[in-house]
Amino acid sequence: MADRENLDPETRLTPIAPLSTYLTQTRIILIEPAGPRNIGSIARIMKNMGLTQLHLVNPECDPACDEARHMAVHAAEILETAQIHTSLLSALTGCQRITATLGRDSDRPLGTPRQILPWLTAPNRTTRDAPDCAIIFGREDHGLSNQDLDLAARYLTIPTSPEYPSLNLAQAVGICCYELQALQEIEPSPETPHDTPTIDQTEQYLQDLETHLLEIGFLAPHTATARMAKLRQLLKQAHPETPELAMLRGILRQTRWAIANRPTPPSA
Repeated sequence: MADRENLDPETRLTPIAPLSTYLTQTRIILIEPAGPRNIGSIARIMKNMGLTQLHLVNPECDPACDEARHMAVHAAEILETAQIHTSLLSALTGCQRITATLGRDSDRPLGTPRQILPWLTAPNRTTRDAPDCAIIFGREDHGLSNQDLDLAARYLTIPTSPEYPSLNLAQAVGICCYELQALQEIEPSPETPHDTPTIDQTEQYLQDLETHLLEIGFLAPHTATARMAKLRQLLKQAHPETPELAMLRGILRQTRWAIANRPTPPSA
C-alpha cells in the first residue's frame, strides 16, 4: 500500500474515530522474531489500526535496525518503544486476558478472530474499564511451544484456504490488528464481561498450589509437571473471576496454616 502522503485525496485512508482504550491496552507479543522486515511491517500495521504496545520476547534481530525502520515507515516510534523481554511470562505481566495464535491442526479449542477478540477486549464488569490483554504470536518457523500455550486462556486461528494455509507473521498480525480496530463498529457482545485475574495472580496461585500438593504428597516430583498441566487446564476452563481466585488462594493459605499449626497429639 502506498504511503498516505502519496495517495490521491479521494483514496486516502479514513482516520478511525477517537481510539478506543482497548486498542492502546492490547499488547502484540512476538516470540523470538527473526526478521527485521516482519517487525517493521508489524509496527506499521499496528499504527495504522491504533495499537501501540509491541512486546518482543528474545528477538533474534535488532528491532530498531535500518531494515525494520524502512518497513515501519512512519511508525518508527513503535519500534523505539517496543519492550524487550527474556521470557513470555515477563511480557504478560499484568495481563488479564490472553489469547495465543495457532494453526488449524491444533488439538486445542480454536476460535476465529471474530469469535475470540470480543472476549479479549470486553470491559471489566465492575469498573467498565478495558482490560490489559495480549495476543501472542509464535516463531516464524515453528510457532508456539506447549509451555507458551499454557499461559493463554483462549486460542485463535485465522481461517485460510486449505490449498495454501500458511500465513507470514506480519500478515497474521495485520489481520488481527484490523479485526481489533473493526470492533469499534460492532455492537457490544451480550456476554457479561468478567473481572479476570491477571496472569501474575493466576501463576502465583498455581505455584503455591504445586508447592502445597508436593508437601502433602498428592504430587510426586517426577510427575508434578504433567499433573499440574491438567490442573492448569481445569482452572482455565472454569474461567474464575478475581474474587473467586482470591477465595481459592484463601482456602489454600488456611489449609497450609492449619497443617502447620495442628496440635501435637499427646504422647502415649
